[in-house]
Amino acid sequence: MVRKRDDIAETEPPLTDFQVVAFLRRHPDFLLRHTELAATLAPPSRWPGSDAIVDLQAYMIDRLREEVDRVRGAAEHLIHTSRSNMSTQNRTHQAVLSILSAEDMAGLAQVVADDLAPMLDVDVATLAFEECGRPLAELTPPAILRMPPGSVDRLLGGPDRACGLAEQMPGDPLVFGAGAGLVSSSALVRLAPGGRCPDGVLALGSRHGRTFHSGQGTELIAFLAQVLAVCVHRFVG
Repeated sequence: MVRKRDDIAETEPPLTDFQVVAFLRRHPDFLLRHTELAATLAPPSRWPGSDAIVDLQAYMIDRLREEVDRVRGAAEHLIHTSRSNMSTQNRTHQAVLSILSAEDMAGLAQVVADDLAPMLDVDVATLAFEECGRPLAELTPPAILRMPPGSVDRLLGGPDRACGLAEQMPGDPLVFGAGAGLVSSSALVRLAPGGRCPDGVLALGSRHGRTFHSGQGTELIAFLAQVLAVCVHRFVG
């Protein structure tokens, strides 16, 4: 019958202090190769004048300082992220209030072009809608861009995509018009007002790369697009 290693370990006598000391003398770099043990060791007292004794207490204090610095860094990052998220949320609320103040489609397009960019800290903000079979007078203001049918699905990567973020890409004149040259990073959000109005996009562009990126949350910008879609439906029908 083969005995298990656990059974063998239980029958072996415990190591004596002499054996541990002898092992450490033969392997002076043992604690360097197993630094995780420093967190479990009881720190020794210091003996003044005993230069031959290695002071592990100083080493363990350094380890604790490194851990404190790591925790402090994580806390500072969390605080910075929370403040940034709160600022973005406040900007989005201001943008929604401006959108709701528009009295017609032309005014709504002007609010997007003039107010949303500074409020959301981007350089360009536009509305663009696909062409439909019968031209709609409400979608003819100069501030509204027109696109060929099927452009929204192509730009967003499919009919099931509601938002597309470009980390580092030149602006598309189709959705940014004359402001395309200012754009290095962009966010496109689908607008689906329904009724007579075709699908479109809210386009936000920044001259700074990585303003928008794939790991970014899109909840607030999607909410903003939903408010826009409701207003468009109200004005276009």
